[in-house]
Amino acid sequence: MQASKEWRWIRCSHRNRLLVDLGDDLQLCTPFRLRQLTEDSLHSVDMSVDEAAFYRNVYDYLLGFKVWSEPQCCQIALNATAAKFHLLPVQAKSWFFKSYTGGQPLVDAVITLHSKCQPGEFLIVDHNQESSLCINLTHGFMLDENIELEQFQAIKVLNDRVHPLIQTQKLTQTA
Repeated sequence: MQASKEWRWIRCSHRNRLLVDLGDDLQLCTPFRLRQLTEDSLHSVDMSVDEAAFYRNVYDYLLGFKVWSEPQCCQIALNATAAKFHLLPVQAKSWFFKSYTGGQPLVDAVITLHSKCQPGEFLIVDHNQESSLCINLTHGFMLDENIELEQFQAIKVLNDRVHPLIQTQKLTQTA
């Protein structure tokens, strides 16, 4: 789904979340609460050229896996764009995840993180030499016995926690 000039970021006070207004009475609610957003995000703004380009790159990348439908790729890409451009900086929460000790350098944007409870699929939306900001692609991902990470919610981890994607059908694409 191509990003349109009419797409806008809007805040939804009654839901306390950031929404994407896609026009024609269609809106996508992100998992990001207003208190998690940058000051600029608290005002209704059109999607920027950089945001639209990032959205398109992520959307095309995900389509290449041939695992997710076009609407699912659109939803993931919009949430990734919101996380990259509108979230306040967060501290890494690596203690929830097991370290990766393999020797393969990672070039994939879709990766696996292993919590104490389960492995889950994540999409890296931003990274530096030490850490990566990821969004959760797994429904009902448990960080530990008591804390669930909502689908598309962002979490930052140290890069030594990032595992290669295990599912073979998804290994065909690299960033």
